[in-house]
Amino acid sequence: MAKHPVLIGVYSDPDILMEAADGARKKGWKHLDAYTPYPIHGLDKALGLKSSWVPWVTLAMGLTGAALGFTLEYWVHVIEWPMNIGGKPENSWPAFFPVMFESGVLIGGISTFIAMWAACKLPTTTPKIHDERFTDDKFGLVIPLDGVNSGDAEAYLKASGAEEVKHV
Repeated sequence: MAKHPVLIGVYSDPDILMEAADGARKKGWKHLDAYTPYPIHGLDKALGLKSSWVPWVTLAMGLTGAALGFTLEYWVHVIEWPMNIGGKPENSWPAFFPVMFESGVLIGGISTFIAMWAACKLPTTTPKIHDERFTDDKFGLVIPLDGVNSGDAEAYLKASGAEEVKHV
């Protein structure tokens, strides 16, 4: 058996999957997951998933990158190597905007990549669930068996309308 055993219920109808996910969450089972061939509106709430913190990291680091870009431009053009170009002031921030934008996008993008790895807990030791039907016409509800009675979870999945229940 896998290091982190799970039960997978296979469904044909997304509405039945939604009801099963909501019921499993109400039973107090944690870390539920679902596999679907297309997005299902409201499934994240039925699974009890919280809003992601990754966009906040992207915003903060993007603004930090823009501030660093402005600081670099200001230091170069005003403090370190001032030049009068076309009679414009040396600290003209509109001229600094391209570097601010590019450095904000660069730092924001790199931090998003790192934050996604952290949010997804990569690399992971959870079992690899591979069923090609989940990308075609079936839906899967995954219940981790950490602290959950296997018999109760299997009975619940069958009672909720699962066509098939698999141990992984």
